[in-house]
Amino acid sequence: MKRIAILATGGTMAGVARSSTHLTGYQPAVTNVGDLLADIPEISAVAEVFGEQLVQVASHDITDDLLLLFAKRILQLLEDDDVDGVVLTHGTNTLEETAYFLNLTVRSRKPVVLVGAMRPGTSMSADGPMNLFQAVVAAASPESPGRGVMVVMNNQIIGARDVVKTDTLTVDSFKAPVFGYLGYVIEDQAHFYRAGLRRHTFDSEFDVSGIKALPKTGIVYGHTGDSRVVIDALVADGFEGIVHAGSGTAAISKAMSAGVRDAVNRGVVIVRAPRSSLGILTRNMEYDDDRFGTVSGDTLNPQKARVLLMLGLTRSNNSLDIQRYFDIY
Repeated sequence: MKRIAILATGGTMAGVARSSTHLTGYQPAVTNVGDLLADIPEISAVAEVFGEQLVQVASHDITDDLLLLFAKRILQLLEDDDVDGVVLTHGTNTLEETAYFLNLTVRSRKPVVLVGAMRPGTSMSADGPMNLFQAVVAAASPESPGRGVMVVMNNQIIGARDVVKTDTLTVDSFKAPVFGYLGYVIEDQAHFYRAGLRRHTFDSEFDVSGIKALPKTGIVYGHTGDSRVVIDALVADGFEGIVHAGSGTAAISKAMSAGVRDAVNRGVVIVRAPRSSLGILTRNMEYDDDRFGTVSGDTLNPQKARVLLMLGLTRSNNSLDIQRYFDIY
């Protein structure tokens, strides 16, 4: 039987509401990992598990420092020959960002699965217990190693690069709208149908084991009537990289373009990503990346583009190097 570590970080799965029918307005990050596992004795039939309360926070309070903490602790665990995989419980608000960060930094073939819940643990039909059970099933599957970091929610197995939270409330919020699911968990078995081709985990260049702080990176949102004020503020505050979430094919307005030009001239790396979060953005599409020194974000949404940009900056601040990362990860 596989031995799986359960690292808990809080979120809705550990949330408590004032009644069983309230799905909003609850207090997240209350229930500890021991109590979560005690409510799912069925897990013992699929894997030997042990729990560790890593942090206890709502996921919108996840910081870059916590991302480093998660990656380093998971790497420590996976170096142990007695640990076959890790399941990380996480709030859903920023789950896709953490999943992608770990997909780029956990350099191991052993499976890492993220899981969350859309309903607090006290709700009438909480989805957390089943999601956690299915996450352990996926982590313990003999077919899981080498597939990169995965997210298991609502019976579906989704690759970290592809997963997107699409709804504020429904239990089927997490989807892979561009490239589809990796597979499904049915009862006590994981069924896989495809694998991602972009580089990840054991094949990644990014090593955070010796990094104490990540480069400052942010996102600027393009919209009608936008201005360069926000981008100028980030540059003044020492940000090394900025993602511009542009309309359509990540277009940059004339008003914003001047700020982008000045930021690039000051050594800030600017990545263009479509605010629509779907579709591909190739280099020089609708904007002359070669001329202005910007980077095209491929199929990543703005929040995941920020994650890759942040890690890319740990290795280089050359925009062409950063472009290569977006082309292969």
